[in-house]
This record gives sequence, C-alpha cells and structure tokens, in this order.
Amino acid sequence: MSEYIPSTSEWVANQVELYESSGGTQGNTLMDTGMPVIIVTNRGHKTGAIRKTPLMRVADGDNYILVASKGGAPDNPSWYYNLKADPNVEIRDKTEVYKMQVHEVVDPVERERVWNIAASTFPGYQQYQNNTDRLIPVFVAEPAE
Repeated sequence: MSEYIPSTSEWVANQVELYESSGGTQGNTLMDTGMPVIIVTNRGHKTGAIRKTPLMRVADGDNYILVASKGGAPDNPSWYYNLKADPNVEIRDKTEVYKMQVHEVVDPVERERVWNIAASTFPGYQQYQNNTDRLIPVFVAEPAE
C-alpha cells in the first residue's frame, strides 16, 4: 500500500481530511458556496504516493466529469499528470466510493458536450477558461470494469 501525501495547500488537505474522517457527511461542498464536491484519489506520477483532490461534482449519468481548471491558471494542476500516467482512480461522492477509470476527452464534439455539462453545473469553469490561454483539459471517469 502506498503512502498518502496530503496536498501542500492547507485548505485542500483540511477539506479532504474532514470529508474522509466524517465518512462523506461533512466537507462535501466547496467552502461556503454549498456546491457539492467529490474527492478524487489517484497515484502521484512522480512519487507513486496516494494523492487526494476535491473537485466540483459534475455528473453525467453514472460517470463524472473532471475539469483540470486550476482556477484558470496558465498551467495544468498536478493531478492532471497523475491521471494521464495512471487512469485508475477512486471517487468519493459523499458516503459512496467508486473505483473508476478516466480518459481525457479529446474528440471536439464530445469535449463540447461534457464541457457544457460542467460549465452549467459550475459556471466558474467558463470564467476560468476565459482567464487562461490553455484549453482546460476535461476527463470522464467511468465505472471500472
């Protein structure tokens, strides 16, 4: 079993700790917005360690849409590279935990479809895209076989 390394961002580490220590009954919204978040658990592409990231909860049927926005920063979040290196993740959605596999959506028609779902669920994503020159990557997480 690999070691879990909490985020260097204090609020992220604290939210993951609250979410998981409560079994998903607390810490499951983005700060004080009331908007739901999930926890994505993945393996670090450099360290091999377990990493956990709260992301906006964007559902598409049984799948989840994961948006690598980093708040519209000019570079991708570190978890983007983790998912590219190892597509096997766990997603905690409140009290439920699912084993899933992710893939980056590159087909333009499918990307537009899932982007529109994400941006309608969390309108901040469109502002983040407007704030950066990079095309914000989008993944779909599907239940693992």
